[in-house]
This record gives sequence, C-alpha cells and structure tokens, in this order.
Amino acid sequence: MGKNKEAENSASRLNMISGKTNAFFNIVFIVVALMCIIPVVFIFIISISSEQSIKMNGYRFIPEAFSIDSYLFLFREGETIIHALGISILVTVVGTALGVALTTLMGYVLSRSDYKLKGFCTMIVFIPMIFNGGMISSYVVNTQFMHLKDSMWALILPLCVSSFNVIICKTFFKTNIPDSVIESAQIDGASQLTIFGKIAIPLSKPLIATIALFLTFGYWNDWFQSSLYITNTKLFSLQALLDHVQRNIQMMANNPTLGVTMQQYMNSMPKEGARMAMAIIIIVPIACTYPFFQKYFISGLTVGAVKG
Repeated sequence: MGKNKEAENSASRLNMISGKTNAFFNIVFIVVALMCIIPVVFIFIISISSEQSIKMNGYRFIPEAFSIDSYLFLFREGETIIHALGISILVTVVGTALGVALTTLMGYVLSRSDYKLKGFCTMIVFIPMIFNGGMISSYVVNTQFMHLKDSMWALILPLCVSSFNVIICKTFFKTNIPDSVIESAQIDGASQLTIFGKIAIPLSKPLIATIALFLTFGYWNDWFQSSLYITNTKLFSLQALLDHVQRNIQMMANNPTLGVTMQQYMNSMPKEGARMAMAIIIIVPIACTYPFFQKYFISGLTVGAVKG
C-alpha cells in the first residue's frame, strides 16, 4: 500500500504544472481568444458605422458617426436575404444529416477486423487525403456525368464525405466498440445493420457531434461550390450572396451604363457597412450553435486524435 501511494504521489508530481507554466498557458489562451473575438467585434463596429465616416477615415474601432443604415438596407432587402438564408439552412441540415450517415457507416465497416476488403477500402479512403484528381476533373464529373449544375445537390454532394472524417469514425469505433460486444450481438442473431443502429450509434454521441460540427461548419461557410456550379441566383446561399455582393457591388456602382435609378440606388447603398452586416448575419447563427455541442465535440475529437 505504501509503495502504491508513493507511486501515485510521484505520478501526480510529474503531472503537475508549475505556476509560471500555468500563467504562460493562460496568457497564450487569452491571446488566441482575443485573436478570434476581436475581428468579429471589429466587423460589427464597421457594420454600425456611417458610410461617410468609413469613406473619410477608413475602418476604425471607434467611428466618428454610428449608423444602422446597413441593417435597414438588409431589412429592405429582406426577401432576398431570407431566401438565401433558407437555402443555407436547407443545404446545411440535409448535407450534415446525409454526411453523418454515410461517414459513420463507412467508418463502422472499416473498423471491423473481419471485413475482408478492409485493407483495400481503407487505402481507397486514405488516398484522397494525400492527393486528388483536381478541380477540373471534379467539375467535369459533377456537371457532365452527374448533371449537378444549377442543382441543390451541387451544394451538398461534393462536401458530403471527407476521408479525414471517415478515419476519425474508424478510429472511434475500433477503440470504443469492443469486439466481444459485436460477437455477443451476432450470437443473438443481430445483423450488422442492427448492431450499428442499436449498439454502435447509441455509444457514439461524441463522435456524431464531432462529425456533425465539422460538416455544419463546412456547409454553412461554403461559397466556393456556388461559384463553380450555380448560376441561378435563386439557388444562392447566404455565403454565396455575400460573395456575389462583394465581387459585384463596386462594379455596379461605378458602371456608367446603368440606368439613373439603379445608379442612384447603388450610390445611396451603404456598401462597406452592408457587407459587414451580412457577415454578422452569417456568423451569429453558427456561433450560437457551437456551445451546445462543445462537450461532445471536444471528447469525440480527442478520442479520434489521441488513439488514431
């Protein structure tokens, strides 16, 4: 007993962090947190700055004049914003649900040691983590063979499955679902699909939360797929709409061939503030969802990373 206590005390002393080290880590974490928070605060301040103040003095943390014209402009364009928001929500929800289902199924199959094609399929999944066919080949496949252009599926399917996520699922299932449990269920006559649905999934909440958050962030922040495959403005997501505004608003405002009404409308629009206000609208929903999944996200990511 005495030796065990001494060993435990020795281990605890080795794992202790000195006060200086702890203070250093706290400072590092505070700096990193500020690096994440300050840009968002700065964007919000710009969104409530008057357009004239921005033109005269540029971006400032404390503008000379505040204004909510940017948000009033977005409110007037509410139909377009709400439609784009609906597209973003639909793509995120459907893509995340489909991605979680496919990724966990693939990860579970590859985690089973008795699966005959395990080595070959693992290699097939692993290769895209190193290199892929390139953007041109992906574009040709998605448009010419799968006919996804100007389709909602063009925003969903290309991001649905990631090799990295599949490897995380494989590692999680292999290290957290004992073979003895699987064998016991098989003896009782359960199929692999039944085992997956009634045993593996209920024990995998951290994993599902981790994969779901990865996919949610990916779908919510994506604008690149829209720039490749979408020409119909009715299918623009909120992020694609922001990108479209970002690239074209200045061109429209300076184009002398536009009609007087359109020219006056563009000149009166709070250009910089509207961009930042739309960015805030994009940031807030996804930022509000993260705290609800933080516990599962951290534990699931840790398991996949440490034991992989």
